[in-house]
Amino acid sequence: MPELPEVQAHAERLAAAFSAARLERFEPLSFTALKTYRPSPDAAAGRVLDGVARRGKHLLLGFADLTFVVHLMQGGRLRPVDGSADGRRRRPRGGVARWRFADGRALLLTERGTERRAGVWVVEGDPLAQEPLAGLGAEADTVDAEGLRALAHAHPMRLHGFLRDQSLLAGLGRRLANEVCHRARLSPFQPTARLGAPGCAAVVEAIRTAVAEGLAAERRREDMSASAQRPAAVHGRAGQPCPVCGDAVRAVEYRSYTVNYCATCQTGGRVLADNTTSRFLK
Repeated sequence: MPELPEVQAHAERLAAAFSAARLERFEPLSFTALKTYRPSPDAAAGRVLDGVARRGKHLLLGFADLTFVVHLMQGGRLRPVDGSADGRRRRPRGGVARWRFADGRALLLTERGTERRAGVWVVEGDPLAQEPLAGLGAEADTVDAEGLRALAHAHPMRLHGFLRDQSLLAGLGRRLANEVCHRARLSPFQPTARLGAPGCAAVVEAIRTAVAEGLAAERRREDMSASAQRPAAVHGRAGQPCPVCGDAVRAVEYRSYTVNYCATCQTGGRVLADNTTSRFLK
């Protein structure tokens, strides 16, 4: 799933390309596309795009007091297309929604696979105070060590899950959770209640450096990267050598995601049990 760096860089690209473009119409291409029924997206027709912003993993397309909030989920992409050429196909392959602009260009939201989880919310007024953004936590790269320690103690859980909880820290996902734990030299199953001040400081530093690295890489691109193209020391590298110590990167497999880590760097050489009990093996 695109995370904070990928969504932020893409928002910047779209803002540079489409700001001040006048919307002709919005077209849902899938019955799952539109997650709200009021206000009508038709109300944005004829308005200019004020800009494109980001909150957590969401893109925000602002048209005066109406905002289209877009969540790409796992396989979604929002990309510019030639509006006239694209118009020859009533519903492009994988099409979820389309914004047509008066100058002939369009933005096309597509999603690979069959889950159809990517979607669009239309909200009036302050989008940050409404669903789906109202319940998000602070932007992950803005939290300081003291703030993170307060969150960690108020929400005791394993560190990897804590980092991915959007109601606590917005913008991080599976890749960055793996990378942050590795950079902080902490087990992904470290209890947050026992992080302590040094652990929280290490996590904050790891978040900021991992996000900055990802953002720098993404800003060098003209389009959003695929998962395998994003910077990673351990994520998706099971069986490969850790770039820090050379030990093999290991994995704990769950049904919907994988936790990657280096035993030497993060768990004192102990290998985590590869099951949902997540107990240490000797």
